[in-house]
Amino acid sequence: MTRKIGVIGMGNVGATAAHYIVANGFADDLVLIDIREDKVKADALDFQDAMPNLPVHTNITVNDYSALADADVIISAVGNIKLQDNANDDRFAELPFTSKAAREVGQQIKASGFHGKMVVITNPVDVITSIYQQVTGLPKNHVVGTGTLLDSARMKRAVADELNIDSRSVLGYNLGEHGNSQFTAWSTVRVLGKPITEIAEKKGLDLDDLDHVARVGGHTVFHGKKYTNYGVATAAVRLANVILSGSETELPVSNYREEYGTYLSYPAIVGRDGVQEQLQLDLTEEELKKLQISADYIKTKFAESQE
Repeated sequence: MTRKIGVIGMGNVGATAAHYIVANGFADDLVLIDIREDKVKADALDFQDAMPNLPVHTNITVNDYSALADADVIISAVGNIKLQDNANDDRFAELPFTSKAAREVGQQIKASGFHGKMVVITNPVDVITSIYQQVTGLPKNHVVGTGTLLDSARMKRAVADELNIDSRSVLGYNLGEHGNSQFTAWSTVRVLGKPITEIAEKKGLDLDDLDHVARVGGHTVFHGKKYTNYGVATAAVRLANVILSGSETELPVSNYREEYGTYLSYPAIVGRDGVQEQLQLDLTEEELKKLQISADYIKTKFAESQE
């Protein structure tokens, strides 16, 4: 059985995701799509030039939506990174551009006959994931955003740096919007098996400061090089691989939660059928209030995108 992935949008993030897939042999067939014909053809040729020095071969197709009909996963990395360079570090600055692009791309995905799973990176990711689901008509659990899978990783990095440990020894979640209204749910965070609240008291950690470091991590990277790519591309490819392998992994991704009436990031079991089970955390009252605020903000922005 062949593994087929499509990457739509070959900017900094899409190209990084595609390279990660090619270099590691995560797909047998890879479809690359971008409105810049010369750019996507050059990327494809570059990947093919890399293959003689790789242990795996990947078949590459360029700018053919019909080739997505039997794809297992499509990764949407459509965007206009220049719009992120704004005074407020607001991911919604891209919304006028990406909402239009997502509708156009979504219509072509639907026309192709695609019936697999979508992984959405495009910002603002919670709203754009909603738009893709709306336009393609795919089941809600088959359209998933990377959401706070990356922000949770940033939180783990921030905590690990403070304690001088491996970031993989930190477990827990950032929840809500992949944006400024997200928050670290400290009640979920464990470090080396212990609640972080216990460690914070002993070590004198400022959890509010660590939450801030995690929340602005993307902006910190952006201001250094005017784009982000490695962290989010890795998160997207991990999510795609979880779907391809059917590994049924617990991940904080943007998924549609009926009780909030919107896509937002909350842990779910992801596998071959997309979001296969939604989990229920035992959050504090303060965390529940923050999650509701984040959900309301996403819904407001989604409504604006429909006007």
